[in-house]
Amino acid sequence: MTDATAFLLDFTTSETRHGINPANTKPNPPVPISTQDDLVKAVNAARVAFNGWSKTTWDVRRKALLAWADAVDANADGFAKTLTMEQGKPLSQSSMELGKATEWIRGLSSIEITDNVLEETKDRKIIQRYTPLGVVGAIVPWNYPVLLAVVKIVSAVYTGNSVIVKPSPFTPYCDLKLVELATRFFPPGVVQCLSGDDSLGPMITEHPGIDKISFTGSTATGKLVMASCAKTLKRVTLELGGNDPAIVCEDVDIDAIIPQIGILSYLCSSQTCMMIKRLYVHEKIYDDFLKKLVAFVKTLKVGEGTEPDVFFGPIQNQMQFEKAKELLSTISTEKLKAALGGSVEPSSGYFIHPTIIDNPPESSRVVREEPFAPILPVMKWSNEDDVIKCANGLETGLSSSVWSKDLERATRIADQMQSGSVWVNSHFDLLPTASFGGHKQSGIGVEGGLGGLLEYCNSQTQWLKIKDDTGHEME
Repeated sequence: MTDATAFLLDFTTSETRHGINPANTKPNPPVPISTQDDLVKAVNAARVAFNGWSKTTWDVRRKALLAWADAVDANADGFAKTLTMEQGKPLSQSSMELGKATEWIRGLSSIEITDNVLEETKDRKIIQRYTPLGVVGAIVPWNYPVLLAVVKIVSAVYTGNSVIVKPSPFTPYCDLKLVELATRFFPPGVVQCLSGDDSLGPMITEHPGIDKISFTGSTATGKLVMASCAKTLKRVTLELGGNDPAIVCEDVDIDAIIPQIGILSYLCSSQTCMMIKRLYVHEKIYDDFLKKLVAFVKTLKVGEGTEPDVFFGPIQNQMQFEKAKELLSTISTEKLKAALGGSVEPSSGYFIHPTIIDNPPESSRVVREEPFAPILPVMKWSNEDDVIKCANGLETGLSSSVWSKDLERATRIADQMQSGSVWVNSHFDLLPTASFGGHKQSGIGVEGGLGGLLEYCNSQTQWLKIKDDTGHEME
């Protein structure tokens, strides 16, 4: 028994399935396959729990969340090893995700949500209040299963809701453990987890006893989720795919930003919705920039996440691995030029070595499609209006960045980016107090920050009449 599997509880039931370790394709331990009956029982328990939990104070909820954060911290080593086992990312990146997760538990639960007095006169008082929705279904993806589960759980329970977490079938292990720990600090039914196969998601989105769905995943699946939720007018938050551009101006310090851009293009083997996925570099520095980017990326080690100093782990699952290989095949069919990589080397796992495509046309698939694999197109630009048009030219709009020493110029370009998040001289900076979400087909609504918390609430306008129609004070 490995350290990672020893960390897990025995979650087996009469019907089970197992995930795959993407670094070696060996099976991970068995996990439950939840049925329709299991879902009905979970929803009933969540609704009963909501009646009491929704009446608790902010301080009570915050205290429970902070105790949960401490428990996650105390088990961080086991979580990190399990995350690497199921997701494939290197241990260093798994540990980073665990640290961010507890940072977000503490950060989100520190945000104050207060009533807003819209009018107060001698005759009446009008208040905008925020009340909990009910039962939340939290559908979590496989790329950041710990952090994204935490964001959804905290947002739900801190605002007075109960929550049912559905992990990805590819990465159920850490989420099961997260919820097992949470049950020590919350009343029964407030936080639950249902592990299952691909049939479980539609059951959750269609269930009339669930009041909101928070979904993170692909745009195609997000559209199906939204259509399913429409049948019962569920509230939805959709954080979907992106094909995120970064615009590099000619005045940058190339040597200073190459390590940043290299990391921010390839973290988690580029299996991150907000990573740099299209890199536009001014033609005056293009050749030097590309040469130094290739040299830097070559220094980043590829291998199993438990090996020392590994940066590139495997693609998480076979489905995504096959998609990446098919996209790599377009280098040949579309006559593109690979400055680095471009082929799949034999291995026992789902490994795609880092690839950089040298100045492909905007019409090429490697530019227009989100690879969710370490395949990065780098394009030349010379005209500011043209590069902004290219950066905004897709149906997605999750995040973007602009890199320049001229802050006024960079801000001018950033102001025109059609994305939910835009950074100047950085990328993928996130804080619990700052909301994130997508424009266009990259999503609906936001997670995190005050805005994200309010999406787990109903807005209620309360009218308090102070005097009756005769002008007498109300008792």
